[in-house]
Amino acid sequence: MFSFLNNIPQVTKNILLLNVMLYIVSNLLFQFGTIDLFNTLSQYNILSPKFQPYQLVTNMFMHSRVDIFHIILNMYVLVLFGSFLERLWGPKKFFIFYILCGIGASVLDQIIGFNEITNLKHHLAVNGIDILDINNRSFDPNLNFFSTENMNLIKSYNSAIDSSSLGASGAIFGVLAGFALLFPNTELVLLFPPIPIKAKFLIGGYILFELYKSFKIDINDNVNHLAHIGGAITGIIIILIWRKTDRKNFW
Repeated sequence: MFSFLNNIPQVTKNILLLNVMLYIVSNLLFQFGTIDLFNTLSQYNILSPKFQPYQLVTNMFMHSRVDIFHIILNMYVLVLFGSFLERLWGPKKFFIFYILCGIGASVLDQIIGFNEITNLKHHLAVNGIDILDINNRSFDPNLNFFSTENMNLIKSYNSAIDSSSLGASGAIFGVLAGFALLFPNTELVLLFPPIPIKAKFLIGGYILFELYKSFKIDINDNVNHLAHIGGAITGIIIILIWRKTDRKNFW
């Protein structure tokens, strides 16, 4: 195991270890009822009373406690593509790129959430429901004097305020987009089926699929697809800026 870690560049290795360490510690603390780091370090919308500015960064180092494949897949892609980009750019440039992609994903998530909550507040206000009462939980939204429409609005508002996002996926998608932009014709081999596909088609298709999923309503889908898109867009923008401003020494 340690020989495997020794073959990973320093920044990529530190990000990997930090994610794994937080996953283990967070689960242990949660099981023993000591501290809920999932609640503290995940990202809530800026309109939520649970929001803290540091969550824009900390959420990208947290992963779902009920889905171990979430962290396994993210860390696998990080090691595979992040190691390559770090060796290409050096540790400082890769670290800046990775963090900015993660923050870009968080910002897009904030914008979408802000718009959703603002629209819900507007509809509630039009229907004569006081937002302060909802925030203070001073009444039961299931009381029968609310219409079905208002009950649904209140539940949607509470859900949007209380929901959080976490995971390295936004930053990881930035890494994937960056690789595809730099090396579009590099052939990547799928596990199933084991056929080579150029990076621009495989990664590009994956990003387009995430974009499609972002606008497809599925109540059983807990994946924050828009955060993935935010990370990918940020990665592409950074690469294009670096190419333009530092063309001679881009590598």
